[in-house]
Amino acid sequence: MKQGASLWPHRAAWIAAAAVFVVAIAILFAMDRPPMCTCGTIKLWHGVVQSSENSQHITDWYAPSHFTHGLLMAGAALLLWRKWKLFGGRPAIWALPIAVFVEAAWEVAENTPLIINRYREATISLGYNGDSVVNSASDIGWMTLGFLLALRLPGWASVALGLFLELLALAVIRDNLTLNVLMLVYPIDAVAQWQAG
Repeated sequence: MKQGASLWPHRAAWIAAAAVFVVAIAILFAMDRPPMCTCGTIKLWHGVVQSSENSQHITDWYAPSHFTHGLLMAGAALLLWRKWKLFGGRPAIWALPIAVFVEAAWEVAENTPLIINRYREATISLGYNGDSVVNSASDIGWMTLGFLLALRLPGWASVALGLFLELLALAVIRDNLTLNVLMLVYPIDAVAQWQAG
């Protein structure tokens, strides 16, 4: 049996995850987030980080970070339910809707003026204006994909994949999940200068 088989969502969990997703999208619309890039197009991929179209399309260089969120949340769920016997281990199938809730909450928080301004002040995202709804929806999707894949992979493979994605983003755009969190929480001038190139 695969390590995450006990966490695989059943039908009600899929429905709950979808409901959380729909509520998050509705909240983003209520926050007056742009539905799509104000450039008037929706691209499958936009690879220019320092651009007004970053975080506006379906995928960009930050999609791997959201995929890694899913790997990390699956690992956390395995620890909480299997290792620590949370709730006696019975409701483990609700791990996916909980993960979607956490990711959706971040997408909503990330698009508030407080976090948008923090990104502008403390990270390389100087012109960051928040995400389009299309991009936020995609980010939740990437997290879900990472979560589900982690349930099917051996633990070492999930760790290796997460490290690979972190190193790839670091090499290509001088940013990744680790640096993003570091610079958001505790900005370091030397790191900011290195990221600026």
